[in-house]
Amino acid sequence: MKKIRVLVVDDHTLVRDGIRALLALAADIEVVGEAASGKEALQKVRQLEPNVVLMDLAMPAMGGLEATRRIRREFPGTKVLAVTQYDDSEYVIPVIAAGAYGFITKSAAFSELASAIQAVHNGDSFLSPSAAAALVEECQQKTNDKAEDDPYQQLTDREREVLKLVVEGNTAREIAEIMVISPKTVEWYKTSLMKKLNIHNKADLIRYAIRKRIIAL
Repeated sequence: MKKIRVLVVDDHTLVRDGIRALLALAADIEVVGEAASGKEALQKVRQLEPNVVLMDLAMPAMGGLEATRRIRREFPGTKVLAVTQYDDSEYVIPVIAAGAYGFITKSAAFSELASAIQAVHNGDSFLSPSAAAALVEECQQKTNDKAEDDPYQQLTDREREVLKLVVEGNTAREIAEIMVISPKTVEWYKTSLMKKLNIHNKADLIRYAIRKRIIAL
């Protein structure tokens, strides 16, 4: 059985020794070398041609992020698996963007580490549960921020109803009858929604409604 050739990159000797000892338990994985910096990692990748590099991020003499970029560009056949103590999106997103195939924390169990190495070796991506959760949270936050930036989301249900009825061509009196409110209240809703949308005339309001698919052409 051909083993997966692994290079362990970390600036702490104890961490490298611990990972090597753990991976010795895996029948299909072989640690072929170690490096204590990103710069040394590039040299070892060139010399040893590993299948997978276990890459720490915070290291002297070229950090793991830059080393990952260089490996992805110069040695496309070698897969990088980031191994770090941090699991928030501030670390996960940049290293994945740099070209890492996976992200796992140093608190992971041996079985998870072995599975991650096997996955990235096969060309699949791998994220530890905590890293995946961080990415989900980041995406949800961006979605919420985008919604908050959209002035349409600031309209009340009544304002949206008035907007739809206005752009459909109804007069204030007709809208008042439909919504069972006074024409004066209709005008108040109309003024309020146009102010929130930063729109100052009906023609622009109609164009806005078409763009938002509130009405169809």
